[in-house]
Amino acid sequence: MRRVIVFALGVWCVALAQPRAVEEQWPLFRGPGAGVIADDPALPDTWSETENVAWKTKIPGLGWSSPIVWNDHVFLTSAISEGKEAAPVAGLYDEHDHIKAAAAQHWTVFDVDFKTGKIRWQREVHSGAPPLLRHVKNSYASETPVTDGERVYVYFGSIGLVAALDFEGKTLWTKQIDAYNTQVDLGTGASPALYKDKLFVVNDNVKQSQLFALDKKTGAELWKVQRDETGNWSTPLVWENDVRTEIVTTGTRRVRSYDLNGKLLWELKGMSELTIPSPFAKLGLLYVSSGYPGGAMRPVYAIRPGATGDISLKEGETSNEFIAWHQPLLGTYNTSALVYGNYYYTLLDRGFLMCHDARTGKQVYGRQRLKAGVSGFTASPWAYNGKIFLLSEDGDTFVVQAGPEFKLLGSNTLDEMPLATPAALRGSLLLRTTSKLYKITKGGK
Repeated sequence: MRRVIVFALGVWCVALAQPRAVEEQWPLFRGPGAGVIADDPALPDTWSETENVAWKTKIPGLGWSSPIVWNDHVFLTSAISEGKEAAPVAGLYDEHDHIKAAAAQHWTVFDVDFKTGKIRWQREVHSGAPPLLRHVKNSYASETPVTDGERVYVYFGSIGLVAALDFEGKTLWTKQIDAYNTQVDLGTGASPALYKDKLFVVNDNVKQSQLFALDKKTGAELWKVQRDETGNWSTPLVWENDVRTEIVTTGTRRVRSYDLNGKLLWELKGMSELTIPSPFAKLGLLYVSSGYPGGAMRPVYAIRPGATGDISLKEGETSNEFIAWHQPLLGTYNTSALVYGNYYYTLLDRGFLMCHDARTGKQVYGRQRLKAGVSGFTASPWAYNGKIFLLSEDGDTFVVQAGPEFKLLGSNTLDEMPLATPAALRGSLLLRTTSKLYKITKGGK
């Protein structure tokens, strides 16, 4: 088994569900629009190591958390080793390629100045020998932080530590939960989610899977529920819909949704063996998927609000009262999908793009190869200004016109491997590679 650890104006016409002002903040993984950024002519569509780079800052250690932004603060995390760790290499790996840390680690939070790229502060929240192995392409700091504009909340699943820091770098509280590994010691990756006064943490593993709700001000445990899961890397979604607000979690065994007090609302079976893509909502629907390459099922489900009980499809069904549509072999392994306008875009890890109608699941176009010989894709796609951006592990970002016809517009190359999904706001793209954080803007400095 294998593992991937991880414009023509005349023809493009699309109705955005809800026009938004230009993003001022980017407080969570994939941003407030699940990868869709409001149109802004200041946002860049071309760059290189020397073109349109406002700054690039070296970030010590190894981490695949995505950058988040609030005002002039860019937060991200890293695990800094006291020794020399094996460098991640782009491409396909056997899923059993897990490794042990070479030395003790320092789990660290960074605050980078949005304007200058200077590291404002870095704070260690824990140090020691990692209790878990990890996949050679994973890191000990892969979970993306989340912020409410007053504090930044971080979760290091590799050590079972949740922490809150203020914007001056002071640690306000820490919460220790159990640290168990996922299947075949692949490491962890599910980021925390925030809603009002609660911080939600999914800790799925091979021994004792749980969903926690913590008080964001104190770290106190408000409730926890046991989950019959074996591990996943999917970030939970707080789904505010027309019926209610719920916490959607995907898993290897089932998709489950809970109310804000931890009560199970509905569930759905029929996922693939390993679940990495994160759920998201667009056009009044919830999209969930998984796509382990070695599995018989690689499904995508589009779900309507208001479900209760077991909504799993029966044999031969492709929809039911709450499942608007289902595609059994459309799911991806590492990347989360993108709904831009009326279209659902699937970026396969091996470098193919597909397009379906987001409301019906009907195919618009089939597999389109981005480039022969590409190593793979782990970062999730994003979109703005009628273009879709697809970041490969080789450092190439492919630019594709949005809409019903596939057209590759170009590509932009950086010199290092990226796995983290970028942030885009205020005319800037923040892109993390193995050792650096880039701010890319039109005209650069």
